[in-house]
Amino acid sequence: MAQVAWFDDLTVGMRFKSPEVEVTEADIKRFAAEFDPQPMHLDHEAAKATLFNGLAASGWHTAAIAMNLAIQTRPFGPHPLIGAGVDGLRWTIPVRPNDRLHLVGEVMSLTPSKSKPQGIALVKWTMFNQNGEEVYTFTPIAIVPRRA
Repeated sequence: MAQVAWFDDLTVGMRFKSPEVEVTEADIKRFAAEFDPQPMHLDHEAAKATLFNGLAASGWHTAAIAMNLAIQTRPFGPHPLIGAGVDGLRWTIPVRPNDRLHLVGEVMSLTPSKSKPQGIALVKWTMFNQNGEEVYTFTPIAIVPRRA
């Protein structure tokens, strides 16, 4: 794949793939204890009585993992991932202890600014588990610098 450093280097259909990360039970419980303290994220037995039918990561934990993987992927080269919002955020199946996750991104659209040295890139990110099952999708409205 070509080296991406600027908005101008991106093309519609360009794809990115992240490294893989394993989500442990301790990770799930630690995140939940601080940010989403609900039974389905903290306690195996209590989680069995929920629609998750077992311990599951918070959706916000899943989102945070996806953000970290997107940053590691560096779709905009040296530039930070700065967004004006997000479209299409969906949690499709629960993330469980010991799931191994990776992220795949595809450039969906590119809109250069008419007044600023930047553009808007829509990259649809899809996170998959070790079985190839889609667990999460989101499409940030990314602000990417253009060459001066």
